[in-house]
Amino acid sequence: MAISRRAAVLGAAGLLAGGCARHASRDEAAAVRAAVTGRAAPALGGAELASWTLRPSGIRLDGDRATASAELTYRIAGYDTAPVTAARTLDLHRTGGGWRVDADRPAPGAAAQPWDQGPVRARRGARALVLGVGRLPEQLAELARAADRAVTAASAAWPEPWARRVLVLLPPSQAAMGALLGRPATAYAGTAAVTTGRTGPGAPADRVVVNPEEYAGLSALGREVVIAHETTHVATRRATTERTPLWLSEGFADWAAWRGRRLAPREIAPELTRTGPPGTLPGNDAFAFGGDPATLARAYEAAHLACALVAEEWGEAPLRALYRQAGTSGAPTALRSVLGTTPAAFTTRWRAYVREELGPGAGR
Repeated sequence: MAISRRAAVLGAAGLLAGGCARHASRDEAAAVRAAVTGRAAPALGGAELASWTLRPSGIRLDGDRATASAELTYRIAGYDTAPVTAARTLDLHRTGGGWRVDADRPAPGAAAQPWDQGPVRARRGARALVLGVGRLPEQLAELARAADRAVTAASAAWPEPWARRVLVLLPPSQAAMGALLGRPATAYAGTAAVTTGRTGPGAPADRVVVNPEEYAGLSALGREVVIAHETTHVATRRATTERTPLWLSEGFADWAAWRGRRLAPREIAPELTRTGPPGTLPGNDAFAFGGDPATLARAYEAAHLACALVAEEWGEAPLRALYRQAGTSGAPTALRSVLGTTPAAFTTRWRAYVREELGPGAGR
């Protein structure tokens, strides 16, 4: 029979059985909630959880079956400075002794967690923890070593207080990477890794998520640079806000990753060598995932050389001061107060610097 609007509303919070709705009893709801909150934490390959909490937010009962929505919060010991929060959906069935959870999955539209994709393996480094699914032990070990070196590189470029450790996720595929980030896999085509986390003080950025398909195609140096770049985002997260332009945050991370590697600028910036410098510093939209690979490469190369210019002509300490100030007052004010220049004058100098570094043949 047709369910009335009122019955549908009651059914969302109570019981749907045989097409008719009635309220769930207080004891039934309490028993389901107890089964949800008592759900055991998954195995993480030896990595330890500092906390694990499932809080039911809604229950729907249908005879001896139930579906519960819940908010999961958890922290991985030694790496998460604040809890990860995720929306979950759980299926349960009634047993003689109460209720039992049959399935626990991401809520519709929510990001997956590593254990949703299969058994998790963990590999520890001196300053890194790698959690992988569907990966060989030697792959995890190689990534843990790269992450250890990345912490060293990020700390040298950003000697400010930060945790000096990094948690890396290595999923089984690009599609699985997208699921961990709650986005389509196509959004990360051409992207070897990303860093998760909100910006600003007190907001953790404790996940570097690797795209195994893109990462595997990189050279050994390319893999080192990618992990160092993303780890620098972890290091600088407390100083990064919505005011920080992406040319500065991405440029600083790239500068830190390439710092001290003794490569010629033309090797680091092949796209700009081919096209020459653009007319302006790249805007935030130039760094969007899923865009044209050549356009994205030029944006990163341009941003890197902008930060290299500041480090070379003003110094590394002023570059860090510029980064901190831009997060507080925006880049135009930071350029004036820290470097004593204007956005227009800095852009002019940056374009000349790109030409100087890449040589007279750039763009020809």
